[in-house]
Amino acid sequence: MELVIKRKSKRRWGMTILFTVMATVLAAAAYTFLILKHDPSLVNLEERLLPASLEHPLGTDHLGRDVSTRLLLGAKLTVGYGLLSLFAAVIIGVPFGVIAGFKGGLIDRIFMRIADAFLAFPDTIVAIVLSGLLGPGIENLLLAIVLVKWVNYARLVRSTVITEHRKDYVTAAKINGLRPLGIMRKHLFPHIIGNVLVLASLDLGKIILLISSLSYIGLGAQPPAPEWGAMLNDARPYFQSNMLLMIYPGLAIAFVVLLSNILGDYLRDAFDVKKEVES
Repeated sequence: MELVIKRKSKRRWGMTILFTVMATVLAAAAYTFLILKHDPSLVNLEERLLPASLEHPLGTDHLGRDVSTRLLLGAKLTVGYGLLSLFAAVIIGVPFGVIAGFKGGLIDRIFMRIADAFLAFPDTIVAIVLSGLLGPGIENLLLAIVLVKWVNYARLVRSTVITEHRKDYVTAAKINGLRPLGIMRKHLFPHIIGNVLVLASLDLGKIILLISSLSYIGLGAQPPAPEWGAMLNDARPYFQSNMLLMIYPGLAIAFVVLLSNILGDYLRDAFDVKKEVES
């Protein structure tokens, strides 16, 4: 009973934090785009490095561009690209995992050898190597992330399918004449969905960190795109004179990663998913 109360309290606090931050971001976005309407790419050297004001809530950068506008547009790029690459990894990984786990045999062995090759090195190292080989650019970076991440979802789904496929209720469904597609739809997908959602919510923060870090070193989004990692790199020479230019995008990245982890904890409790999903 005490454990259930603690879980419910944890969920309430997590959702309260989540909705509070989301409401703050939406209010800031509405103020910036409905009232200020600054051009995020317009260079105005006469207004460079201005402090915060009503016209520029977070000041201006070294080229006179409004920081708040670029920061909020950066959410569209950084988070949007993160969601896009995550969705692509799930779409590719889930069918592979279902087929490998359900069919087994040669297909499963081939898949496991491919998975072992991808998992031989850390995700970040593989993404950096692939981005370097493909060349700088956000499209190549997203492709590298998808190539790195899809295998995690395929392995998770494969493990779930193999575990559930051996249980008595699936055997009973086969005896009753239920076809493989019906078994997957009625008995396997409910278990797959919960595990995939939890892993995806936890993975979103990792992907956003990966996009930002590789954009920071020049392998991701290229200037003048208002991507948070690229904004950090642009503000680096001015850290001593105006450190807020680096603090703002850094805080934005930290907030989004925190939100994704809170959401992951909430979904894990809601679906009662085991801790193995996080590994």
